[in-house]
Amino acid sequence: MENINLIDTFSEFKELKNIDRATMVRVLEDSFRSVLVKIFGSDENFDVIVNIDKGDFEIWRNREVVPDGEVEDANTQISLTEALKIDEDYEVGEEVVDEVDFHKFGRRAILTLRQNLAGQIMELEKDHLYSKYTERIGDVVTGEVYQIWKKEMLILDDEGNELILPRAEQIPGDFFRKGETVRAVVIRVEMRNNNPLIILSRTSPVFLERLFEFEVPEIYDGLITIKKIVRAPGERAKVAVESYDDRIDPVGACVGMKGSRIHGIVRELHNENIDVINFTANNQLFIQRALNPAKVSSIKLFEEEKRADVYLQPEEVSLAIGKGGLNIRLASQLTGYEIDVYRETENEDEEDVSLDEFTDEIESWILDELKAIGCDTAKSVLDLTVEDLTKRTDLEEETIREVINVLKAEFE
Repeated sequence: MENINLIDTFSEFKELKNIDRATMVRVLEDSFRSVLVKIFGSDENFDVIVNIDKGDFEIWRNREVVPDGEVEDANTQISLTEALKIDEDYEVGEEVVDEVDFHKFGRRAILTLRQNLAGQIMELEKDHLYSKYTERIGDVVTGEVYQIWKKEMLILDDEGNELILPRAEQIPGDFFRKGETVRAVVIRVEMRNNNPLIILSRTSPVFLERLFEFEVPEIYDGLITIKKIVRAPGERAKVAVESYDDRIDPVGACVGMKGSRIHGIVRELHNENIDVINFTANNQLFIQRALNPAKVSSIKLFEEEKRADVYLQPEEVSLAIGKGGLNIRLASQLTGYEIDVYRETENEDEEDVSLDEFTDEIESWILDELKAIGCDTAKSVLDLTVEDLTKRTDLEEETIREVINVLKAEFE
């Protein structure tokens, strides 16, 4: 029978889509009632009974028995003659309860019912998906690449739900093909055109935090806490960790024997350089650790301005600043201090000249290139060889030699 097939179809759908029993019954009942309203104008005098287990349903209509010729509403009233055909004991004023044969409503009514059911179940699925992933924000999900576009990638989870990984949330070294498996963290869930949109990220610090939880049991168990993470995705990251157990070295636990634990994370992030730092409430020491691998000579803090002047030996300055200023920028983000680096010279009274004094003789973009590698005075540039300057900057060797000649002339 068509009605039984109808129930069976959506009963199977319920099992596939994890719609709970009570909700499914309510949806079916609402769908039947919407059809009854379209046909009869009202569903108030109808009882709809849905039996999911048996895969069937019943519709009963309640009507009042009235004298022949006085029927004003055929939906709520029935003439005595018609009532006696159902049961010979009926009398005027009594209520007749008879079962409605849904097939008599025709194929159009059944089609309307199917469409109504499909629409309601689709809305339930959207709500279910939105709620499910809203609760999973911050969790890592694994999915299969289904479609790749210019600005984003479509990923399917193990239930076939669609997830979006925007290009901006992908690590610069990421390259995936259709069918490959991807891991990413859920960062937000939006409703767009009444459809849930699940946005993933591989560049979020939360993704790196979850990877550490997977690889380091002490973090998962709460013995080690990640205090803060800052990242330049695909290039460098700094992770501040703290142990609540004096017997556990947080940095050693995160790195693992011969780097066994952190290597898996680095591979996942396409060789992103990860500095694991032991957190401390001592701000001077924390800044010193954050500037790793540079060795700091001394630090002067300005707490009100949240600024730190860091003094280093000339050969350590470029390490503290890092390529393109990346190391000092991440250290500043990690510690919350604006960090300025200065050189310490063996002879404090030795005359030196700031590069800013040469703006009339050297173009400003060349000076900016030199400052970017930590050379902000004439002698800091002269301390380096032409080969070193060529490797660390984007300047040509001829340009560097001209700059050196100009700087040397200042001291002659």
